[in-house]
Amino acid sequence: MPATVLEARALLLDMDGTLVNSDAVVERCWRRWAIAQGLDPEAALKVVHGRQGYATMAALLPDRPMEQNYAENRVMLAEETADTDGVVPIGGATAFMASIATLPHALVTSADEALAQARMTAAALPMPETRVTAEMVGASKPDPEGFLKGAAELGFDPADCIVFEDSEAGITAGRAAGMRVVGVGPRAAALSPDAHVEDLTRLRVEAGADGSIRLHIDAS
Repeated sequence: MPATVLEARALLLDMDGTLVNSDAVVERCWRRWAIAQGLDPEAALKVVHGRQGYATMAALLPDRPMEQNYAENRVMLAEETADTDGVVPIGGATAFMASIATLPHALVTSADEALAQARMTAAALPMPETRVTAEMVGASKPDPEGFLKGAAELGFDPADCIVFEDSEAGITAGRAAGMRVVGVGPRAAALSPDAHVEDLTRLRVEAGADGSIRLHIDAS
């Protein structure tokens, strides 16, 4: 099949599952938490990806006071930041980040600044100068706030931005922001993004003389 070509002015990048494979850490930490709460860890892991921790806790324990979720989320973030064992780049992420280094792009992640720094460093990936981390938004994905803020920080309309995401919460947030979405990895495959790649080796970035960004995406 021929490659799909998408054109944009700016790229908004999720981190976990999109640039960085941190599944091993996420599963270790959230399994421990779920078991401590008397929850099925497998069911918990179906909810966790893409959201801030407090939002995951609220989804799994809807009757619990939100202040308790915020407090336990702070503990969870510290545990995840300290644990980088098994954190590696998604296939093709190193070359992809190099190819967009001079193009408008931002990181939009449900991690806070410390966790984002820890995981990007562990994966040996450059941290984008423009980023929207957990402490910069009032609402977690699937709310579009983070992506809308990322577009505004870069100075582009949402319709001119393409989101890279792996999770249902993230893809929902990108769509709600009025942006096109490239789904990355197995979680994204069933969520009908505008285009899908198994990893970042499946695309090529071309910069236009007019400031446009053309993404050549191999069918997957």
